[in-house]
Amino acid sequence: MHTTGNLYLIPTTLGDNEPLDVLPITVKNTIESIDYFIVENQKTARRFIKKIAPNKSQPSLNLFVLNKHTELTELPEFLTPCLHGKNVGLLSEAGCPGVADPGADVVKIAHQKNIKVVPLVGPSSILLALMSSGMNGQSFAFNGYLPIDKNERKQELKRLERLSFDQNQSQIFIETPYRNNKMLEDITAVLSDNTSVCVACDITLQSEFIKTLPAGNWKKNKVDLHKRPTIFIIHKS
Repeated sequence: MHTTGNLYLIPTTLGDNEPLDVLPITVKNTIESIDYFIVENQKTARRFIKKIAPNKSQPSLNLFVLNKHTELTELPEFLTPCLHGKNVGLLSEAGCPGVADPGADVVKIAHQKNIKVVPLVGPSSILLALMSSGMNGQSFAFNGYLPIDKNERKQELKRLERLSFDQNQSQIFIETPYRNNKMLEDITAVLSDNTSVCVACDITLQSEFIKTLPAGNWKKNKVDLHKRPTIFIIHKS
C-alpha cells in the first residue's frame, strides 16, 4: 500500500525581488521535488518556479488552476496525486497561501481526506506590517477589503475605530492598489485625529515604505500609494 503524498503550502515573494532574499532554502528544495502544483495563474507560477529552481524541467510540471472561476466541485481532483503518493504544492501569487489568498478550500479538503498539510515559512504582508506598526500584536483582526461605496466605507472605518478602542485590538485591512490614495484620504477625513494609522507599502521591496502616525498627521504627510500593494492598520487608544 502506497503512502499518501503531502500538500505543501508554498509562499512566494511579495514583489519582483530575488526569491532567496526573503524565502528560506526549504521553499526552493520543496519546489524542486514537486511536479504537481495548484496555482492562481499558470504564467506567473511558471515564471516564479523557473526563477527559484532554474534547473527544474518546465514540461514536467502539472498545474491545476485555482482562481475565482474555479468550481468548488473541481477542487478534490487537484489532490488526486496525493492519494497516489505524490506531493502537491499550493503556490500563492504573493505571500502565503490561504491568508488573504485563495487556497483555504483546498486545505480543508486535504484535512477531510487525511492528507498531511505542510505550511512552509515565507513573507506575509499582513504580519510584517503588524510587526512594524508599533500597534497591538497580541490582539488584532484582518478585515480584508472595506466596502467600495463611499458612505458604507466611512461607516466601516468608524466601526473599526470603535472596535479597536473597545477591544484594544489592531484593525488591519487592504484596498485595491489603484484606490489606495483615496483610502488614505478617507481614513484621515473620518477617523479621530489621534487615532494611530500605519501605512505599510511595498513590503520587502527596495521601495518599501512603513510609517505609523496619528490620523491628523497623515493630512500633512503626503505619500503616493497608487498601484503599490499596501496594508492599512488603525488603532484608537
